[in-house]
Amino acid sequence: MITNRTAIIGLALLVLCAGASTASAASIGGSEGWYTFHCNVNGASVYIDGGYKGEIAQGVLSVPVYTTGTPYQAYRLEMPGYQSAAGGLPGEPAAGETVDVYVTLNPLATSGSIYATSTPSGAAIYLNGNYRGVTPLTISSVTPGSYQIEADMSGYQPYPTTVSVSAGQTTNVLFPLQAIAQPGSIVISSNPSGAYVYMDASYKGKTPLTLSSVSAKSHVIELDMNGFYDWKTTVTVSPGVTSYVNAQMNPIPAQNPGYISVSSSPTGASVSVDGVYQGQTSATQALVVSGVTAGSHTVTLSLSGYQEYSTSVTVQSGTTTPINAAMTPLPPGPAGSISVSSSPAGANVYLDNAYKGVSPLTLTGVSTGSHVVKVQVSGYQDWSDSVQVNADSTSYVSASLNPVTTPTQSGALPFAALGALAVLGMIFVVRKRM
Repeated sequence: MITNRTAIIGLALLVLCAGASTASAASIGGSEGWYTFHCNVNGASVYIDGGYKGEIAQGVLSVPVYTTGTPYQAYRLEMPGYQSAAGGLPGEPAAGETVDVYVTLNPLATSGSIYATSTPSGAAIYLNGNYRGVTPLTISSVTPGSYQIEADMSGYQPYPTTVSVSAGQTTNVLFPLQAIAQPGSIVISSNPSGAYVYMDASYKGKTPLTLSSVSAKSHVIELDMNGFYDWKTTVTVSPGVTSYVNAQMNPIPAQNPGYISVSSSPTGASVSVDGVYQGQTSATQALVVSGVTAGSHTVTLSLSGYQEYSTSVTVQSGTTTPINAAMTPLPPGPAGSISVSSSPAGANVYLDNAYKGVSPLTLTGVSTGSHVVKVQVSGYQDWSDSVQVNADSTSYVSASLNPVTTPTQSGALPFAALGALAVLGMIFVVRKRM
């Protein structure tokens, strides 16, 4: 009995479980319909209300739908390299019915574009130095990154800039071009003509002169002419316009030369003006240097055994400028002498390019070491030599000067002799006839 009861109870439990399972299945699903997704990309994943449903194969995927279940709301399709597509589902299919859903996936953009415009339009566009067309212009399939882009147009200044291109986006670039100012010209004349013309410190020629293709801006015009004061002005050149300049040159008044009167203590000093030897000072009267142009000059005096004396003086036109040089003895030190003779005598003697006197001459108080002695006399070639001076001794220099040769005209004497013989012949014939 107990065994039979146990079997009956077990059978009853099985029946109850089977009924509960049937009721549960009926509540979840019921009759089926289908959503059929049509997509242009095989392998795309299909999601409904966030739940994965499968992949597109051969362009389709069918997803069963239980008519008694909770209705689906939205779908989403994904595929690497493509933009995701999502949307709301159409009405739920009835039992045994199929509802088609068409989805197109677009590839993710791998390039961008540039749209270039300019004012005025028609400018040539160069991308990284390569010509691409004229504005307005769309440059497509541009790899993302940074680019140099430039607009060029005749009569306008080039306009370069940098642009950044992003995938799937269009970068707009506007080029506001600036017109290039047209050059002008300058016509330059002067009274008197022949003046040197400089524009912005650059020599251009002599007046009268026309300067063409001059940039439209301010320029400095300067005219120079010997004997006249410099003339300068500023000219503003306008685009396409000719500017006129007429310079009235003002002469520099003529100036009479001045004089320099030089005396020294002690006397006998050699005097040079601006490096040119003028003579020696004497005890009887000052050395007067005449014909000195007005202005600043350097006067130098040298005397053996004394320090060189040099001063700067300003000479006025028609006046005499006096100089009284107090020579300063050289400090005592090793010194010797040089005895200079020449053939012929009476030659000018220079020691280290400083005039010392007329030969024969003995130079005392000469510092030890090497010195150059030069001897000059009119009609003879210059003579120079190096001499070594030792302390407390005399070095001897004997200069034998060579005459300056004068070229003769070859053939002149024979012609004269022939002429004389001809005259004598004529006299002889006349006397014979008589």
